[in-house]
Amino acid sequence: AATATRAFARRPTSGFSLPSVAVARRWHRAAAAADGAKLIEFNFKLRDGSLKAVSAPEGTNLLEAAHANEVDLEGACEASLACSTCHVILPDDVFNSVEEATEKEEDLLDLAPCLTDTSRLACQVIIDERIRGKVVELPKMTLNFYVDGHVPTPH
Repeated sequence: AATATRAFARRPTSGFSLPSVAVARRWHRAAAAADGAKLIEFNFKLRDGSLKAVSAPEGTNLLEAAHANEVDLEGACEASLACSTCHVILPDDVFNSVEEATEKEEDLLDLAPCLTDTSRLACQVIIDERIRGKVVELPKMTLNFYVDGHVPTPH
């Protein structure tokens, strides 16, 4: 079974006399996947209608999975919950089983084109067994995408 790795960084003490603690950290991303996390396989339905099979460690979010698998999903705010460019459409059963969107996420989704009843922001949906084998659809268009010809890449 494939597993994910965890990077560790030192937490700055900011002048306090508390000891530094090793913590899982990835810059500009959500919390790191746990050591030994299972890889979850699922599909993205791309804007041209084709399917792209991907795998991502359990515990990461859909935006990270898209970037790691070279799926063109922008994420302009780098998962800081400040835009709607990572808008995706979930299958009904997945949408109904994952944690509900926060009020802030719902407000941002109101700005997204091609909104559906099962729309979510990819940066807010954590990958687990509920998404295994499912199809996550990219909307036909999104705001800010390819404004300057930029193709998103993970960092």
